[in-house]
Amino acid sequence: MAHDITEITERKFSILFDWFDHTDDDWLTRADFEQMADVFTAVARPDDHENRGAMREAFMAWWDVLRDIGAVDAQERVGRREFIEAMRTGVTEPKNFERLILGIVDALMRALDTDGSGELSGDEYVRMYQALGIPPETSSAAFRRLDRNGSGSISHDEFRTAIEEFYLGTDPEAPGNWLLGNPLSEG
Repeated sequence: MAHDITEITERKFSILFDWFDHTDDDWLTRADFEQMADVFTAVARPDDHENRGAMREAFMAWWDVLRDIGAVDAQERVGRREFIEAMRTGVTEPKNFERLILGIVDALMRALDTDGSGELSGDEYVRMYQALGIPPETSSAAFRRLDRNGSGSISHDEFRTAIEEFYLGTDPEAPGNWLLGNPLSEG
């Protein structure tokens, strides 16, 4: 079955919306972004103030961008359609993408790479995503796709490439599309 890139992008951003919607009420609020920041910062060591602070700052800036581009309604919440459109038109703008999304990714990788190898093993990757609320079967399948050279680990560059594919990519078969689940599945 052929998939239109707009449809795949909507599915990816809808999966992201569901991941962020901690209250399962079909709205995102500043509190949801604060909770995501808490989830991400919890995977870093408690004394890693630099990376924990960078992740928290990027999540709060992400909320600010949503507000600044008009996606936030009068009740201080963002619906699914508005989130998807804001992701497409504002958050993925190069200046915002680098500061917000890649800011989180870079701080996360630095926090997890405690041995300075620049890589995550399959087990480390699955544990990281499990701590972030993604089931192991999803992250294991994603890891196999993201380990492009079959080395048994994902480098910082491979992870960044996957994130760029997820948020910016137009190739429906790109490995990064599977970071949070299969965007080609129905529903």
